[in-house]
Amino acid sequence: MSNSRRTFAIISHPDAGKTTLTEKLLLQGGAIHLAGEVKARGQARRARSDWMKIEQQRGISVTSSVMTFERTDANGETVTFNLLDTPGHEDFSEDTYRTLTAVDSAIMVIDAAKGIEPQTRKLFEVCRLRSVPIITFINKVDREGRACFDLLDEVADMLALDVCPMSWPVGMGGLFQGIYDIETGKVSRPEGPSKEFLGTIEENVTLPEEVAEEMELAQAGYPDFDIEAYRAGDLTPVYFGSALKNFGVAELIEAISQYAPPPRPQPTDDGPVAPEDKEVSGFIFKVQANMDPMHRDRIAFMRLASGTFKRGMKLTPSGLGKPIAIHSPIMFFAQDREIADTAEPGDIIGIPNHGTLRVGDTLSEKNKIRFTGLPNFAPEILRRVALKDPTKTKQLRKALDDLSEEGVIQVFYPEIGAQWIVGVVGQLQLEVLISRLEAEYKVEAVLESSPFDTARWLKGTDKAIDDFAEFNKMNLARDRDGDPVFMARSAWDVGYQQERNPELTFSATKER
Repeated sequence: MSNSRRTFAIISHPDAGKTTLTEKLLLQGGAIHLAGEVKARGQARRARSDWMKIEQQRGISVTSSVMTFERTDANGETVTFNLLDTPGHEDFSEDTYRTLTAVDSAIMVIDAAKGIEPQTRKLFEVCRLRSVPIITFINKVDREGRACFDLLDEVADMLALDVCPMSWPVGMGGLFQGIYDIETGKVSRPEGPSKEFLGTIEENVTLPEEVAEEMELAQAGYPDFDIEAYRAGDLTPVYFGSALKNFGVAELIEAISQYAPPPRPQPTDDGPVAPEDKEVSGFIFKVQANMDPMHRDRIAFMRLASGTFKRGMKLTPSGLGKPIAIHSPIMFFAQDREIADTAEPGDIIGIPNHGTLRVGDTLSEKNKIRFTGLPNFAPEILRRVALKDPTKTKQLRKALDDLSEEGVIQVFYPEIGAQWIVGVVGQLQLEVLISRLEAEYKVEAVLESSPFDTARWLKGTDKAIDDFAEFNKMNLARDRDGDPVFMARSAWDVGYQQERNPELTFSATKER
């Protein structure tokens, strides 16, 4: 049943330990039997959620991945976890935003030493934009870290919500002695005779005086945990721990099981669709090409919103208009996959296809609803694409279409001029583009400066758009859907044209 599903994302800035935490959650859930360090040398295993070549080279996540596993909770109930590992860099905040449309809650990971870094606030603000309930995990407390109170205040200030510490480190850095669970009064502690004064995890413990005083201040200064406030997005429970040393991870996954919401209603243009609805429906929030380079595959990731999906059933994609039979739906563990015979609301299934399904598509039995909330955002960097080998124009067009569908880039085709323009949110996306063009499509290209600074989608009557185009042909392009786009040289240019053409809307977003 869908009430046994917990579909959540993990969000963090680079090097906060997100991929290591992902591995340890999978280890706790029995999905893997050996957790490897992401930056281990030599032949050591890498995190299996980072499967792309550039991810392995750079030690960062640049695309979302999906992993499903089961675990028995404290009440003896079997819970299915759908874990979505998001990119760990602000330049991929669009991918993170789209991923958050498919989850019901999120874990925000913060490095105890660095706190919340200014350049990555964008990722966390995206989380708040989606209004998903957030559990905060402050990682690496076994290393030298900042004061717990400072970290809690940072979280509260950035997210503009209440914080509630659910655990507390017994010392930090070199003085680290374990993690105290406030609710149970138990301590998870490192092994070894020097730690024995804390007792074992099953015993009541006497905390060092300084830690006990901190705990009293924390309990007096912050609100008690309220599950309704958390699920409404007004409060974040905070857990301390060390993913690398496997401290606080069991408590974190139990919190997801006990507190995180089950599948929630999903918005459509005709009101929300509840998971209890009988009709099978879902939406595509991500498309990934070439996960298996040997087979040149293309997988559409669908979040099931309602009904019980059964393998082989026919659903109608909103972008196609005619039903398709889904014979080989996939459940994921990073690159590992298996055929899914059934799926419940909250589950994420992969649908192999050859361009039929696109991000933003609704799939349903009756084709009468459209899920909303999956926009494109105006790019902040625009570059022209130049081929090193002009004979590979066709391959470049396919590659740009594929990668724009994934959300790695946006692509614009000028009405005048032969060089296509790519738009991105951050510089790292351009590096990923060049790397993947070469590795996956055997296309060598360079990026050149563009005369344009930003782009806006034109909305209005056909006549208004045609009249505008007559005098602004040099500044017009089409996106991959064929929709008209105004290529602006500056923000001032956008404002000027909007003032001169009040019958048009120059939009910074476009619903997919």
